Amino acid sequence: MQPLPSLKIGQHIARYPIIQGGMGIRISGAKLAVAVANAGGVGVISAVGLGLNSPYFDITQRDVGKRREQFFEANRLALIDEIRAARALSPNGILGINAMVVAQDYETLVRTAAEEGINLIISGAGLPLPLPEYTAAYPEVALVPIVSSTRAARIICRKWERLYGRLPDAFVVENPNSAGGHLGAKPEELGDRALDAEQVIPELVAYLQEGFSQSIPVIAAGGVWDRSDIAQMLALGASGVQIGTRFITTDECDADSRYKEFHLHAKPEDVVIISSPVGMPGRALRNAFVEKAIANSPDLEKRCLASCLHVCKCRDEQKTYCIVQVLDKAARGDVENGLVFSGSNAGRAQKILPVAELMAELVT
Repeated sequence: MQPLPSLKIGQHIARYPIIQGGMGIRISGAKLAVAVANAGGVGVISAVGLGLNSPYFDITQRDVGKRREQFFEANRLALIDEIRAARALSPNGILGINAMVVAQDYETLVRTAAEEGINLIISGAGLPLPLPEYTAAYPEVALVPIVSSTRAARIICRKWERLYGRLPDAFVVENPNSAGGHLGAKPEELGDRALDAEQVIPELVAYLQEGFSQSIPVIAAGGVWDRSDIAQMLALGASGVQIGTRFITTDECDADSRYKEFHLHAKPEDVVIISSPVGMPGRALRNAFVEKAIANSPDLEKRCLASCLHVCKCRDEQKTYCIVQVLDKAARGDVENGLVFSGSNAGRAQKILPVAELMAELVT
């Protein structure tokens, strides 16, 4: 195979065209991001719910209003801690955050990351239409929306050009048919081949090349596992790839060791689609919690922790479950009673290995 090219996003150049996917809550923190950045990729801290497992948040607080206020402030302070810790260990690496548009504290987290000198902001779970406004004072910060279609990318480009006089520095194109976590498609759209990388990437690359004078790289996400997958995405016209699930079974992944082992011993048939309180489907690994959620069991705890989302069926309709609580449970090692997100390649990992070894395998 040909040597992998570098990846330029805005003012930042990574040695290899590999972005590590942002995985919340505390699956991808400073430790994982640093290891990937120091190995020549782009390391990404998930900004989702960082305060929950931090010294800044008291989960026993009974006053709902105070708990909500404390939760958001804890997220902000914990994000500062993660970015500073990552930068201290990777002074020259390319570091980013992943922030969800649907989060109530989205603006605060984005502004905080920019102030702290993050290199990239990757943003999905909704269209990040006001993102340039939040980072206007930091033009060196690259802005990278996550989309599943050329239509979504077109909306963002038009809006950003008209309101802010700028364009995205790159697009991450998520394939909902293979990606892990929250998926940018309706449940009935899953399985539609029109959403596959083979369809969307060439179309989006053509639109960006024909419509704009500046180069806007396209990053393929979802289902990327090995070097042959990377080569396939580059052949479609992508400038790089985003890999999430594969980085879970690494020494540096920030999750509890039991979370990593759960992924390591998973089988392909364990991957299921689950409904999320945010109104999106999600791809996860089957366990006791997922069985209850799929069955809409009355045993599901429906207590909303902190009203952290703009859209939440748990808070608004007392349905489903509190997404941050079940993600946090899993990340801390309670893999039967928590939610374990995963891409479609679960079950392919052979061992837990250092990030440097995995990156060497991917790029050589």
